[in-house]
Amino acid sequence: MSIKDEIAREALWASELTPEEMERARHGLVERVYPKGSYVCHRGDRLDHWTGVREGLVKISAISAAGKAMTFAGMAGGSWFGEGSVLKDEPRQYDVVAIRDTRLALMPRSTFMWLFENSTGFNRYLVRQLNERLGQFIASVEYDRILDPKARVARNLSWFFNPVLCPNVKNEIEISQEELALLAGVSRQVVNRALQGLQEEGLLRAEHGRITVFKPEALSRYDV
Repeated sequence: MSIKDEIAREALWASELTPEEMERARHGLVERVYPKGSYVCHRGDRLDHWTGVREGLVKISAISAAGKAMTFAGMAGGSWFGEGSVLKDEPRQYDVVAIRDTRLALMPRSTFMWLFENSTGFNRYLVRQLNERLGQFIASVEYDRILDPKARVARNLSWFFNPVLCPNVKNEIEISQEELALLAGVSRQVVNRALQGLQEEGLLRAEHGRITVFKPEALSRYDV
């Protein structure tokens, strides 16, 4: 099976397409590999592809003029992102960084726009995706401004269990405390204490490099 077929078979949006649309979609798909710590793109770059995470973990973040860093979201296996920039044909307004060795699937803008203009199923998927993404970004502002570090860790972790944004993640995720710290914008020591507390409350089980979540909805509302 070719890489194009593998990507198409894995993608959640593929189930929304007709066979003819699927053939058009798979034709333009490519894969790129990014080592840990590398930039997929910088803020202001033009990345003319819709992007999916096949394997690995990336963060979407930005640094303000004052030097303050803010992470908007983490993307795990099965996540697709960047549809807003592709639709508007504009430079990216954020950095995308691989925080572990990562394989990305890329769909060129020409293919994306053809599906957008011709596929009802693809548009249904995009509406769901954009709605979830809007909620995620609004929530990220709340996390940064009013939540304490423990709640910030809980809620950032909860996004990995959103079935629309991270469809390949079920009840557990392979993620280190260092990686979760990068996404939550806190130190690894803070993540360690937060996970211990959340485990004592029966919301999850934290093991080396792996977190099993029992109550993702409780994590998504956590504010204590």
